[in-house]
Amino acid sequence: MTVREKIEETESIILCSHAAKSTDEFFSKRENYEEKCPYRTEFQRDRDRILHCKSFRRLKRKTQVFLSPIGDHYRTRLTHTLEVSQIARTIARGMRLNEDLAEAVALGHDVGHSPFGHCGEAVLNEICPHGFKHYLQSLRVVDEIENSGGGLNLTYAVRDGIKCHTNMTAETREGCIVRLADTIAYINHDIEDSVRAGVLDENDIPKECTDILGNTKSERITSLVSSVIAHGTESIDFEPNIRRAHDDLKNFMFEKVYTNPHAKQEEGKAELLIRKLYSYFLENNSKLPQEYKIIAEKTDIHRAVCDYISGMSDRYAVDLYTELFVPKFWK
Repeated sequence: MTVREKIEETESIILCSHAAKSTDEFFSKRENYEEKCPYRTEFQRDRDRILHCKSFRRLKRKTQVFLSPIGDHYRTRLTHTLEVSQIARTIARGMRLNEDLAEAVALGHDVGHSPFGHCGEAVLNEICPHGFKHYLQSLRVVDEIENSGGGLNLTYAVRDGIKCHTNMTAETREGCIVRLADTIAYINHDIEDSVRAGVLDENDIPKECTDILGNTKSERITSLVSSVIAHGTESIDFEPNIRRAHDDLKNFMFEKVYTNPHAKQEEGKAELLIRKLYSYFLENNSKLPQEYKIIAEKTDIHRAVCDYISGMSDRYAVDLYTELFVPKFWK
């Protein structure tokens, strides 16, 4: 018996009836057949492929809330992803669901996110005829862009979880867990970052929320995670009173932080930058990297330009804009 087969046998004993087993032919199916690994289950292989891909590494320089903040302790898209992964694993473990699947979906859920956070996403969605949603782009990244256009050939369950992590219901409980882990993570770490930035005071948080969820980040995360586990595997959600407190806290953050002019004062510049880069590469498609020229030939130039810009880190986009549009002093 191989190491993988021993893990699969353990899954059949430990995991609950609602869990997606790595031996399930439907959930573990890949577009292109591959021989099984002797050491890792199918979902463990997916996790490793995402972890080692270029798009995952670029998340370290992509905006979470504050555009390229000065300071080591503000979240980036990468640290957000790691926090989502930890929360998803904790919930999955507590519910006897497949922890490896939840982790793989969590690590891949934002690999298609644009530079400059949701500001960049909104601009690309407006100017690209194909539209742009980061969750669909994440799926496109793992299917068609990574590995020099060959994709990562992930399992169906991981691909479905990535696609559905924002506003759709995944076919697995583990995929549904990631959707909740995402919101648990970003609401609470965004509170912490906003307090650090002086945009928010912890005393501003509505008392009706803190009375139920807790006064600290740790207390709130514990309340939310515990509620998902207590709600059960029949349908993945918070308990009703926790759901109301969560929604109230989320609405509070949208009002006080996510639409706060002070926190978003640089977004106009970021929008202009993306528009200029997009127009430039539409008119100068020969300047695209070779892999995106191939995409243009297979689909069209808008798809290729959108893929290229959405994959950029904040810093790369700023440096490229500077190189193309800011005059250099003659020496």
